Amino acid sequence: MNESLTQSVTESFGDCADARTKDVLTALVRHLHAFAREVNLTHDEWRRGIEFLTATGKKCDGIRQEFILLSDTLGLSIVLDDINRHHDDAATESSLLGPFWRDGVRESAFGANIAQSDGEPTFFHGVVRGVNGEAVEGALIEVWQTAPNGMYEGQDPEQPEGNLRGRFRTNARGAYAFHSIKPTSYPIPTDGPVGQMLVATGRHPMRPAHIHFRIDASGYDPLTTALYSADDPYVKSDAVFGVKPSLVIDYVPKDGGFEVARDFTLIAKERM
Repeated sequence: MNESLTQSVTESFGDCADARTKDVLTALVRHLHAFAREVNLTHDEWRRGIEFLTATGKKCDGIRQEFILLSDTLGLSIVLDDINRHHDDAATESSLLGPFWRDGVRESAFGANIAQSDGEPTFFHGVVRGVNGEAVEGALIEVWQTAPNGMYEGQDPEQPEGNLRGRFRTNARGAYAFHSIKPTSYPIPTDGPVGQMLVATGRHPMRPAHIHFRIDASGYDPLTTALYSADDPYVKSDAVFGVKPSLVIDYVPKDGGFEVARDFTLIAKERM
């Protein structure tokens, strides 16, 4: 087959009013056609691919987003993360939002305990600053993690509402602090199409132990990141490729539990 068909399809977008939509669709068609030719895609394989994507959509609901999980396990999410972040060596690196963040968690006081599950007590604290070293007061910090059974609160009807989720504000010094438990490694959901893909390709479904942070402050770019446990056996083989060396931390034993002291550095928004 010659390339004239691909050209005909891309030229069909010629009257698209939005330049960005035109560029994205044109590139998508070129790469999609090239992919089909490279692997000599059969009708049966494409039918099974459509069935896979259909099943992925049917697995999505208000709590679970199977398409995000698919994007994560194919490494696309972390590629987008790298493309779209502002590169400043002084700033904290970003990581994946994941499919289990949710809005509506109540705001808690400085130093509150977000754990309603038993586990190894851990005290998290630090300071939020700008790249020039200034303290960021009033930054909203959202955190979430799994319980020791490897499930987020939204997945598990046995967990109390809001378990291991928190929203906090930094104080005048830019400081934050809260109590929780040490995270544990866990498998991503494998009861859907993404799980079937992992089995078919011989991949494990495990994510290393981590806790998510989402930080939003006036005048600064928002930051979505996570802290990963250095002692976790999966820290070098994350199923969703989210681990970055700068985000790997040690849990320091203290008072029968652990302490994590970690600062975050934000990038100021560009002034118009």
